[in-house]
Amino acid sequence: MELFKALQTVIHERRSVKPGDMNGKRINDALIMALLELADWAPTHARTEPWRFVVFADDAKKTFCLGHAELYKANTDAEKFNQGKYEKLKEQGDPVSHIIIVYMKRTVQHSIPAVEEIAAAAAATENFLLGAQSLGIAALWSTGGMAHHKAMKEYLSLGEDDQVLGMLMLGYTDKEPSPGKRNIPLAEKIRWK
Repeated sequence: MELFKALQTVIHERRSVKPGDMNGKRINDALIMALLELADWAPTHARTEPWRFVVFADDAKKTFCLGHAELYKANTDAEKFNQGKYEKLKEQGDPVSHIIIVYMKRTVQHSIPAVEEIAAAAAATENFLLGAQSLGIAALWSTGGMAHHKAMKEYLSLGEDDQVLGMLMLGYTDKEPSPGKRNIPLAEKIRWK
C-alpha cells in the first residue's frame, strides 16, 4: 500500500510546465537516460516497442528550435503567418534543458493496428513524464507548432507511416505548481455493468 500511495502522489502532482516557466538549469544527461529507460518499459502489443525518441540538448536544441521555426515559416500561407509565433518557436528552447521528440515507429509488417502502436508510444511517454515528476523535473508534452505536420516527419527523416506524438520540453522550474483538478467527475466517466 505504501508504494501505491507514493505512485498515487506522483500521478496526482504531475503538472504541465510551460517553457516560459522553466529556469534554464540543465538536467544531467544520466537522468534523461534513466527516464528513457522507464519509458522503454511501457506495455506493447506483440512486443513491437514502437516508441522512439529524438533527444536535443545544448547546441542541438537551439538548432532544432530554429529548424522548427523555419518549418512553420515555409509551410504557412503568408496571410496566416504570425511573426510572433515564429519567434516563439525559435526561442522556446532557451529556458528548457532538453527537447525530446516522441514518435511512433510503425511496425513494418503492420500486423498491429496503428492505434495500438500509438497507444504504446503514449504509454511510454507517460512513464517518462511520471518519472520526471518523481525527480522534480518540469515537463510539457507539447503538440504545438509543426509537431503533427508532414514537414516535421521529413525534418526528422521518419517513415510515411510513423507518427509524431509531440515534443517533451524538459527543465526545472522555480514556480509552484498549480493545484490539480478534473473537469468531469469520475462517476460520469464510469459505467459498471
